[in-house]
Parts: sequence; C-alpha cells; structure tokens
Amino acid sequence: MASTFLIAGLGNPGSRYDQTRHNAGFWFLDALAKREGLTFRNEAKFHGSYCKATIHGCQQLLVMPGTFMNRSGQSVGALAKFYKLPPEQIIVVHDELDLPAGSMKFKTGGGHGGHNGLRDIHAHLGSPNYHRLRIGIGHPGDAKAVADYVLKAPSIGDRQLIDGAIDEALRALPLILDADFGRATNQINGYRP
Repeated sequence: MASTFLIAGLGNPGSRYDQTRHNAGFWFLDALAKREGLTFRNEAKFHGSYCKATIHGCQQLLVMPGTFMNRSGQSVGALAKFYKLPPEQIIVVHDELDLPAGSMKFKTGGGHGGHNGLRDIHAHLGSPNYHRLRIGIGHPGDAKAVADYVLKAPSIGDRQLIDGAIDEALRALPLILDADFGRATNQINGYRP
C-alpha cells in the first residue's frame, strides 16, 4: 500500500543550468511529470517549483528547489515541516559523481559524501535518515575538475545513458512508494545500461 512521500529532485535553477550534470535530479522529476501529465508551479513558501499529485494511488509531493544546490535544504525542510513528514518519508534524487553515467543506486541514510545539496538537507532535517536515489554522472578523474564538470552538459552518449537510468528508476518507483525498499534497491542497484 503506497503512502505519501516528498520527492525532491535536486539541481540549479535557471536555463543556464538546465542541461548540466548537476541537474540530474530535475531531469528525473521532469520525466516523471511528463509520464504523469503533471505541472509544477512556483511556490514561494516552499522555495521552489512544487506539485501535488496522485501517483500509484496515493498523494505524493514533488519539488524542485528554486535555490542553488548548496541551499536545497531550505526547500526540502520547508515542505517537510509544513506537511509534518519525517525524513523516512522523503526521497531525494540527485547526481552522483562516484557512479558511472547510466548507473544508479538507491539507499537510505548515510553521509552526504561531499554533496553540497545533501549536506544542506541534512542540516535542515536534522537527520540523514531520508532515502536517496543517486543517479550516476561519472567523475572527471581529478578532484580539482569536479566543480567545472558538474556544471557542464554530459556528452550525448552519457545523457542517453543517464536518461535510460531515469526510465528504469521510474519503473521501480511504485516499489519505493509501497515502501518495498528491499525490492526497489535490488531493481535499481542491479540495473545495467
């Protein structure tokens, strides 16, 4: 039986960043919105673009923070507080440098791994116990090149791999919304492009 989740896709606002790797979380919500026929609207009190929708038989809350990545917690925290959702009912979808393009992982809890969006969400929620859908974008191979790398568009081939992973994640979404996290983890983590 599905329950209500807050699904936050992370990225940077503005057309300048639309196609950059750091916006993989936005790409996931864009794909979900297209599949479900959803429309996001700007909501100042939630600091982002927001949508309420019935997905898999239950109301879900979707948000793309309108702040820059390192302040993502402002939006996620405001929604969690308003709807009285514990971290266990929050799913954060974000880019992941430590996974190759086209792969993904689902996990619950853990550290932020240096991801500034997650770091801010930790701070606002006061807990790391939310779920993460980590979408691989690959790594430039040099830590000094990371800041530039995440703010550039992937190659056409890598974007196709990332879009394929997002499609597979959407197929696994009903398992997540049913809180069948074991099966969801197996399906998502076992995906190979």
